[in-house]
Amino acid sequence: MQNKKILAGLLAAAMAAMPLAGCGSTGSSAATDTSAASETSAASEASGLIGDDFTTLDTNGTNITFWHSMGGVNGEAMTYLVDKFNAENEYGITVEAVYQGSYDDAINKLKSAQIGNMGADLVQIYDIGTRFMIDSGWVVPMQDLIDAAGYDLSQIEPNIAAYYTTDSGLYSMPFNSSTPLLYYNKDMFEAAGITEIPTSLDEIAEVGDALLSDGGAQEVLAMSVYGWWFEQFLSKQGAAMVDNDNGRTAPATKVVFDENGAALNILEAWMDLNEGGWAPNVGRSGSDTATTDFTSGKAAMMLGSTASLKQVLQDTGDSFEVGTAYYPAVHTGDEGGVSIGGGSLWALNNNDPVRLAATWRFIEFMISPESQAYWNAQTGYFPVTTAAAEEEVYKQNMEQYPQFQTAIDQLHDTAPEYTGALLSVFPESRQIVETEIEEMITGSQTPEDALAAIVEQVNESIETYNLING
Repeated sequence: MQNKKILAGLLAAAMAAMPLAGCGSTGSSAATDTSAASETSAASEASGLIGDDFTTLDTNGTNITFWHSMGGVNGEAMTYLVDKFNAENEYGITVEAVYQGSYDDAINKLKSAQIGNMGADLVQIYDIGTRFMIDSGWVVPMQDLIDAAGYDLSQIEPNIAAYYTTDSGLYSMPFNSSTPLLYYNKDMFEAAGITEIPTSLDEIAEVGDALLSDGGAQEVLAMSVYGWWFEQFLSKQGAAMVDNDNGRTAPATKVVFDENGAALNILEAWMDLNEGGWAPNVGRSGSDTATTDFTSGKAAMMLGSTASLKQVLQDTGDSFEVGTAYYPAVHTGDEGGVSIGGGSLWALNNNDPVRLAATWRFIEFMISPESQAYWNAQTGYFPVTTAAAEEEVYKQNMEQYPQFQTAIDQLHDTAPEYTGALLSVFPESRQIVETEIEEMITGSQTPEDALAAIVEQVNESIETYNLING
């Protein structure tokens, strides 16, 4: 475990200094073997903490620390749940919830912690940090806690759990999960005489001129330059992003979206929409320009997360009726699904069986149907527990916001094999993808050039990670 901690620290320093250009190597098989072994190593190290008395350990007077990255309204909902647990739990457990800022801030703080005293017992990490956390050696696999407690995992939405699952089982507990949607202005579609909602980028192009000329739109599609959209378009084609079963049977050594043709399909379709005047450059996702263009009535459609639904409805008010539809495919007839975003809960290994047991009891509360129904109603994130749908607060929220049913239907219509990749260098990959797409739509390079640059740089990032982590 100490060696893994040192490796994680070295890795953090290396990744922080990593350039965004490289020679495009495909990585080291030796590094892959070593990294894959980390899953078995983490499980074996944690197993000594979990005895037959796991569910009966006396946790009275136990304090645990929970790091999260929920601010604003979401942070208020988180505080409510933590306070409720502290007031009502029968185990004598007190949870101190500490807001850490962004997900990146939370991971960076973990990197400076000491073995056996991580600073937290439970931490909320974003989806793209999954492979990194598995490799870190910091965690107790969630599957170990589930097995020890006899928890019925079928209570968790299978297409959500699938993202955080490897051959070794579930590594973290889903908590705040979302998927992407196509939002559209129903009033504009009606004015343009469009009755069929587009299901692909091809079909968006087909209705674009009518929305501009008859629908009153100034923009057809507000689509920010966002790496998550690129990844979702891969999933909608049923195409892998990286090798080794999308990074699930072993850490990835290279991207494969160039070999399977999926990435070029995306880039060419994106470019066609831009050059046709149907998807102008509205900047990267952090600018919020796409959302503003839609809610202000400028754009007829936008791509957005399910977690944005309540904010979108609030911002539009009575100005127009908001519709929601499945995330579009690249080409009509593509067979695939969507992958989830958001975050999950990770139990950290502090070599303390009692605190670990207390952590599990808090997790179980947070994913209870009652808690998840409340969380969904307050934030717009999916309830990860299926039985939450039977809670009255969930039913009332669905009645008030029927557009959210689209998200539920889309989730259930997606098969687990489209759950997306696990990649050690996801943050770097997204930055690379966004930079090259921006270069493409501003006319600086062709889709083929953009693809070559993405492949070269992401493969270099993967190789560097695997070399250090091996």
